[in-house]
Amino acid sequence: MKYHIITLGCQMNKNDSERIAAFLEKNSAKESSLQDADIVIVNACSVRKSATDKIHGKMKDIKGKTKILTGCVLEKERRKLEKHFHYVLSTKDLTSWPLPFLKKEEEKFFDIKPKRKGYCAYIAIMTGCDNFCSYCAVPYTKGRERSRDFKEILKEAKEAVEEGHKEIWLLGQNVNSYKGGVSFSELLRKVNDIPGDFWIRFTSSHPKDFSEDLIKTIKECDKVTEYLNLPVQSGDDKILKAMNRPYTVKQYKDIVNMVRDSIPEIVISTDIIVGFPGEKESQFRNTAKLFNEAQFEMAYISCYSPRPGTAAEKLEDNISCEEKKRRERVLTEILKETVLQKNKKQEGRDLRVLVTEKNKGRTRGHKTVLFEGPSNLIGSFVDIKITEASPWGLKGELL
Repeated sequence: MKYHIITLGCQMNKNDSERIAAFLEKNSAKESSLQDADIVIVNACSVRKSATDKIHGKMKDIKGKTKILTGCVLEKERRKLEKHFHYVLSTKDLTSWPLPFLKKEEEKFFDIKPKRKGYCAYIAIMTGCDNFCSYCAVPYTKGRERSRDFKEILKEAKEAVEEGHKEIWLLGQNVNSYKGGVSFSELLRKVNDIPGDFWIRFTSSHPKDFSEDLIKTIKECDKVTEYLNLPVQSGDDKILKAMNRPYTVKQYKDIVNMVRDSIPEIVISTDIIVGFPGEKESQFRNTAKLFNEAQFEMAYISCYSPRPGTAAEKLEDNISCEEKKRRERVLTEILKETVLQKNKKQEGRDLRVLVTEKNKGRTRGHKTVLFEGPSNLIGSFVDIKITEASPWGLKGELL
């Protein structure tokens, strides 16, 4: 039996796909191209409408194969998508999927050792979310927060390092609320103590739970990189309240300032939604103002789209698609100017870079670096002298 997995979504989806692949191969299935596969598995995300549109796009030309949909799929959209698939199955029920070649097992999903490729090991430390942001579907697709025991996580991280993975990504919808026997800061310190030459990253942090202790931990742990994704979603207090984000813009800026005071090298990225129902031009300008003040070096900017079953679905989606796109462009221009200024400061510096593909790598601050070098460097650390900066990356020479 040959299988092919299409992953549409975040790092959590990628991590789930690695476990799906491992379980299928444990049952004698072999990975293949889409063209040669007997089974096509779409591990998808319907958290945004654009992601749902991708599912439709992927499926329309696939014929003569057993098609399975899994992942973060809202019930209403699941019913619409069922006609395109033979099965719509839950990821967490993987070991009991009704496929004839699979042996039914009692093994829990997170007990399956992932089939990892490349330099990076994604490790989910928790699933689900308790925050119920008014625009977000995650609590309805993944359920409430459940933290994995820290000993399981440490075992998985240790195995990944021993296998040669150079980057450990700890994943959760809100890693700051991790409760797996230790605090998130304590978990970071324990992973940092694992012997080996590797980096630690994590995503995502909710501002409402961000602590001084976590800042201290990032600063003191040498393997934890100077990169922080801290989603703000809006720069206007009224919109934040409508989004059910329980902090103010001032509180968010105070966190950013506190982090930068303690860790000057930190690279901060954020998530933003433009065109939330009722967002006035003046409220959008507050978000643009925050972009200028917070000096983000990366941002994941999304145009609002209503998600079935969420609180915001009841609100009138009264911002046109064209206006949402305009606001997205305005923020992108601010971001380009900020990042270029920041990247220019890297010119002439020697930086340690993790090579992610031929002639390309990432810094500790998660910035892209292009350079000329042999292909056998992928998955290793190299030193690069930065010679040129652009808004979206750096260029350099291998030392």
